[in-house]
Amino acid sequence: MPAHSAPLPRLRHRRRVESRSPRERAGAALLLLLSLAQLMVILDISAVNVALPDLSRDLGLTGGELGWTITSYSLTFGSLLLLGGRAADLLGRRRVFLAGLGVFTAASVASALASTEAVFFAARAAQGVGAAMLSPAALSIITSRFHGPERAKALGVWGAVGGAGAAIGVLLGGTLTEWLDWRAIFLINLPIGIAVAHGIRRLVATDAERPRWQGLDTRGAAVATVSLAAIVYALSQAADAGWTSAQTLGLGLGGLAGLAAFGVLEAGARTPLLDVTRLRDRGVGGGFVMMLAASSVLFGTFLLISMYLQTVLGTSPLETGLSFLPIAVTAGLGAHLGGHLVGHAGLRGAMAVAFALAALGTLLLAGVDAGGSYAADVLPGMLVAGLGLGIALVSVALSVLTGAAEDETGMLSGLNTSGHEVGGSLGIAVLVTIATGSAAGSGAPAELAGGIGNAFLVASGIAAAAAVIAPLVLPSARVFLPKLRVAGPVAVH
Repeated sequence: MPAHSAPLPRLRHRRRVESRSPRERAGAALLLLLSLAQLMVILDISAVNVALPDLSRDLGLTGGELGWTITSYSLTFGSLLLLGGRAADLLGRRRVFLAGLGVFTAASVASALASTEAVFFAARAAQGVGAAMLSPAALSIITSRFHGPERAKALGVWGAVGGAGAAIGVLLGGTLTEWLDWRAIFLINLPIGIAVAHGIRRLVATDAERPRWQGLDTRGAAVATVSLAAIVYALSQAADAGWTSAQTLGLGLGGLAGLAAFGVLEAGARTPLLDVTRLRDRGVGGGFVMMLAASSVLFGTFLLISMYLQTVLGTSPLETGLSFLPIAVTAGLGAHLGGHLVGHAGLRGAMAVAFALAALGTLLLAGVDAGGSYAADVLPGMLVAGLGLGIALVSVALSVLTGAAEDETGMLSGLNTSGHEVGGSLGIAVLVTIATGSAAGSGAPAELAGGIGNAFLVASGIAAAAAVIAPLVLPSARVFLPKLRVAGPVAVH
């Protein structure tokens, strides 16, 4: 072999890298920044779970107040997503994203510096407001910037962040809490927020149109926000108040009635917050239903695994965080595979495979007991469930957002993320109630392990039901795939 032939593979690789156009390089950088922003939003849910013992000790939180470390964030986040998504369409995606990022970053610093529970809960609520602005705006920018196969790849990355982000949050939360302090979980958002803001200002053009404040449906926004807040609050507090209590039933049914009224109002609105007629599209309406199921299993599974590892097996925050690393990898792999599955088999096939894997994984996790171990009782089910949930999350995003018109990407992004938050709240409320119900008397590890196993069994049932329902509510490959292939470019705002 000639002496000069050996370096050729490396030279070809360098040429491929150098052949990427400036637009492709800018697109990759933009996707990285938006994914970092979304990762911050997800981290501040899952990372706090691992830090609860240290956080509650420093702030003097009692048992009933612990839930508000999560609820104060998820309540404002989940209830304001529709408004945040529509604001991105009418006020400008770049404006709303940067404003939300600023609010979120400032509130993160306030959370880290809080010395009383009241200040901490208020700062967490402000974080939720910022997250409700930046998350749908970021997804709207992705949908507008990428098209065709590029959009599928970009949404695959977004799905990977959604699937793996919670696991990364547990890992980061455990590491920072054990090596530094729980306040570092929030302080780390400051340099990341500044870096993301600087990059977005360079990569995303200034919004061309002036803000259309008059087009923002404030009446519908008020009804939707109050209704969603009532539902999220009722679900998040159901484990303590009781599923049949006046609080849970009153707020839950009141929230559902409010959403029905919201639908009537939006049907007659000139510029609706949510165009309810879009729910008739199987990709949008069916995708939203699938998001509720996927996020309920995802959020519930993560919390149940954390409960089992820390409470039953007695692992430390750092050990718990490291234990979640495999599911982060498989969820990311699942998101990558999901884009290919949807592109070849359509939504029905991809979603059926995704939920079948999630059902199998959670069924394996249902075998946990007090004398179990991480390697034998947790890891196998965690890997299988993570793969399935990663496929599901990217498939849902493709379902809801493929074919979205330029002036509705924010609206549909808000709908997609609303399903993520409401479904997650439902999953946590139902599965934690089942897990802790059997141990309510003694709280013994054996009883808690049995309750956690029962909760995993219910999660498996939810995933199996979703696998059966998917072909009934989603569009066929014959209808969907042409829309996916012809999704054309739109202007970046």
